[in-house]
Amino acid sequence: MIVLTPSVTPQTFSFIPRNNTFNIMEITDEQTNITTQVAITSSTIGNYINTITATFGLIEGHFYNLVLRVGTSIIFKDRIFCTAQSLVTFSVNNNQYVSNSTTNEFIVYE
Repeated sequence: MIVLTPSVTPQTFSFIPRNNTFNIMEITDEQTNITTQVAITSSTIGNYINTITATFGLIEGHFYNLVLRVGTSIIFKDRIFCTAQSLVTFSVNNNQYVSNSTTNEFIVYE
């Protein structure tokens, strides 16, 4: 899974494609089911890992399906998650989970 931010500045991600030739990048929002083509700003072909830089218009907390194509052939598929949280401190329950505290006391017999 690729994690990107909801910023309007160019972002870079790395991937391992089936082929080094691609010219179409499409993302589909899983909540709205709207597919948009994203212009690839730059791409780098490495020995095993390629990188793409592009400007995405992503919404915080949404999941997207990413497809790279050349013509009608699919070269790469992945899933994108958009979050503004830092990856080091990322929590699915950010500011939502409250722990329960109880006064239950119990005895364990062995």
